[in-house]
Amino acid sequence: MDALAFDHPKMLYVLWALPVLWSLYVWGFAKKREALQRFVTANLLPTLIPSVSVMRQQVKAALIVAAAAVLVLATAGPRWGSRYEHVPVRAIDVMVVLDVSNSMLCEDVVPNRLQRGMLDIEDMLRVLPGDRIGLVTFAGTSTLTCPLTVNYGAFRMALGAVNTRSTPRGGTNVGDAVRRAVDSFPEKVSDHRAIIVISDGGETDESYAVEASLKAFEEKGIRVFTVGIGDMTEGARIPIKRDGRPAYMMHQGKEIWTRLEPTLLQSMAAAGHGAYFANPDFRRVSAGIRSGLTPRELEATRRRTQNVRFHWPASLALALLVIETLMTDRKAVTA
Repeated sequence: MDALAFDHPKMLYVLWALPVLWSLYVWGFAKKREALQRFVTANLLPTLIPSVSVMRQQVKAALIVAAAAVLVLATAGPRWGSRYEHVPVRAIDVMVVLDVSNSMLCEDVVPNRLQRGMLDIEDMLRVLPGDRIGLVTFAGTSTLTCPLTVNYGAFRMALGAVNTRSTPRGGTNVGDAVRRAVDSFPEKVSDHRAIIVISDGGETDESYAVEASLKAFEEKGIRVFTVGIGDMTEGARIPIKRDGRPAYMMHQGKEIWTRLEPTLLQSMAAAGHGAYFANPDFRRVSAGIRSGLTPRELEATRRRTQNVRFHWPASLALALLVIETLMTDRKAVTA
């Protein structure tokens, strides 16, 4: 038989209160006897209260304490014994396409657009139910930073190393990034694959991003979802270091201001039969993606589960309380 385990082992600390409960009963019996002895001597007690059994009262108290003990055990959720069950696994493949161009350093969202996107991806990881996930980073060129994997630890390591130097050339070429993501899916099965493009929507190269999204869906069945990060009204300047001191990127003697430009991202999502989200909660993004896809059925896994046994001590506690209720503290009447 498997070792005894508990779902809520901290509840067992309540057992330390049971000696205190029994001590209160003992103290109560002593105080009652002391009060009676103030009026009569001990040898007259049987005469004055002939039908009361002190022993039965003590047994009733013991039954209550015992019921409390096994009820605590039931509340702790005991498990022993085990069984094996086959659990079907249904999952989707998600390729995250993350913009790492210089404009993603703007601080119109906290701490900046790139870091905000990375933190949001972390949030999404926490709610993925076993889906495979990969990462493509892009600026002027795109890089497969992490292939599709269910090893979320490895994905987090790859994500944590991302910065604006993750691609060798500056700029924003989102169309090539989408095409790189499409080529990174190893299987030719539709209806369970999605691309999530995370960007501020600015594009410096004519990359035919909308056409790439349309082709991904029509030829591969891959839906394209887009996430816009940044402020759509005022925007922000691009921070850099100049001679080791904070400064802002300049062009023709003027500071460069960028803002969230949703038009391209919205068009990509429409062409890719996905959806567009602006500065969202990524848990909502994950739910939105799964609602639009048909998860693939993977081979069922064999899972070992310990049997729940809380009903046994709970039933014993109920039986002890019933016995205590039915038991009288009067002595048995003899003929």
